Amino acid sequence: MKIAEAIDRFVDYIAVERRMAAGTVRNYEGDLRDLQAYLLPLEVTELDDLSARDIRGWQMEHLGAGEAAGTVRRRLSSVSSWLRWLRRSGFLEADLMAKVSPPRQPKHLPVFFKESETEHLYDEGLFGTDFTGRRDALMLRMLYETGMRRSELAALREGSVDLGALTIKVLGKRNKERVVPIEIELAHNISDYIALKRQTVGETERLFVNAKGKPVSAAMVYNIVRKYMAGLSNADRVSPHVFRHSFATHILAEGGNIQAIKELLGHENLATTEVYTHVTREHLKEEYKHAHPRSRRK
Repeated sequence: MKIAEAIDRFVDYIAVERRMAAGTVRNYEGDLRDLQAYLLPLEVTELDDLSARDIRGWQMEHLGAGEAAGTVRRRLSSVSSWLRWLRRSGFLEADLMAKVSPPRQPKHLPVFFKESETEHLYDEGLFGTDFTGRRDALMLRMLYETGMRRSELAALREGSVDLGALTIKVLGKRNKERVVPIEIELAHNISDYIALKRQTVGETERLFVNAKGKPVSAAMVYNIVRKYMAGLSNADRVSPHVFRHSFATHILAEGGNIQAIKELLGHENLATTEVYTHVTREHLKEEYKHAHPRSRRK
């Protein structure tokens, strides 16, 4: 089989059968087409001619060009998924990735907002009183209080919110649903916003829309977070995902159960969630160094 055809079949599989998000499909296909372009001058066009050495060469080309180790690891993950599917489908026999070692990536702890910084989200003076200001306030509070991803927030529908049960149904990665509880105050905020939205733009299926009634995008959520939080936080990075990190870190710091946090975040593996235990531990060390009188003695 031609490598080009093998890529086409895999892309169809993840898009149609796996129903992966369009952006995820684009990332997979982009990585695989990049590998295909690298192989063409080497005259490697048939799947049977592909070797672990070719994949290592492709990896080294990207690292040599200064690409971050994390990005190269992601590219290799795309290739690994493709090759694994080819083996399962009977198109390939050899496990080529067994002889490919991904580059080591330095471990970075997640960035999070301090609780004193997130308190500003409840300062009514920070946001305008018009529809846009009320919407922005609710979006930021929901990111912080639910830990959902920006794409999940943007995709919320009015029907996703059950104000009586105080829950929100979130559609996460790979179309996996999870139910996230909310506090009564946030429920009141949502109810007030929906009433204002209907007065301003009429009824809409999507929960969050612009002043013309069109759904907000994930990119718009990012820009709204930057607009308000860039001037309020000293965090190394400001983005919607930092709210997700803050949600988990603050709950854990208050004694929350890590298994429960895993379910709230929609993580597949507990190991993904456990990184927040390291964040909390490092945060406590910093607080000790700055606050305990014995720690300041020379």
